[in-house]
Amino acid sequence: QVQLVESGGGLVQPGGSLRLSCAASGSIFGIYHMGWYRQAPGKQRELVARITSIISGGSTNYADSVKGRFTISRNNAKNTVYLQMNSLKFEDTALYYCNANFRGEDYWGQGTQVTVSS
Repeated sequence: QVQLVESGGGLVQPGGSLRLSCAASGSIFGIYHMGWYRQAPGKQRELVARITSIISGGSTNYADSVKGRFTISRNNAKNTVYLQMNSLKFEDTALYYCNANFRGEDYWGQGTQVTVSS
């Protein structure tokens, strides 16, 4: 129903910044709740940030570990959701996945790797 493609990952130094993008196609973007998840080796996949659909008001929520450092946003005209990541830490290293949800159905991107290293 919707296809998701992440971009913007890479290698960054501690304290640095990255902006991840997730481009959606194949459906009406605005009806989906959107989120970013991440998974590090040996750990469960965890919610990083979420932003609700246009109808739901585009409200956001964040994992405690990223509050104050990460910002999720969406540009509905461009069918794109972003994750601005500032003050990156070693523990932010993970494969980051874009997620779309509509009426309980989940759709996932292929993931983009973020590595924080000195």
